[in-house]
Amino acid sequence: MPIAMPSCLLPVATFSSDIRLCCAPQPRDAALIRQLTQVWESAVRATHHFLTEADIEHIRAMVPQALADVPHLYLALHKELGPVGFMGIAGTKLEMLFLHADMRGKGLGKALVVCGIERHNITQVVVNEANPAARGFYEHLGFQVTGRSSLDEQGNAWPILFLARS
Repeated sequence: MPIAMPSCLLPVATFSSDIRLCCAPQPRDAALIRQLTQVWESAVRATHHFLTEADIEHIRAMVPQALADVPHLYLALHKELGPVGFMGIAGTKLEMLFLHADMRGKGLGKALVVCGIERHNITQVVVNEANPAARGFYEHLGFQVTGRSSLDEQGNAWPILFLARS
């Protein structure tokens, strides 16, 4: 049975006959946050192999607040599966992009980022150095590495790369 799109979501583009890109204005309801946290976990388990189980659980506890607080949140909403991906933007920085593991490699991440570039002029993103696929993805979209830190933005010892698009 198809999942009804919550009334708070504003359609912004069609990705396929099954998936629409939508904006989720604030405040965001708890049910949506729970669904997106599940998408986050699927994505992280598929791409962040450098994290331990304890790391994932620790970070997972912070995800709902990050989703609630990010100024601009876009969803990839499948008509039967519900949310299968999301992107968060603050200013011109892409703060988060996560796709359910089953949605990787289908062009959905690119569609979300292009939407963000068109709507918010995204020029910055940070990726974990231990996630070379993410670096390659953003470089393919015109971003270039502009810096590196041995600590992530929360002060953890996971090196990050700063990428920018001109």
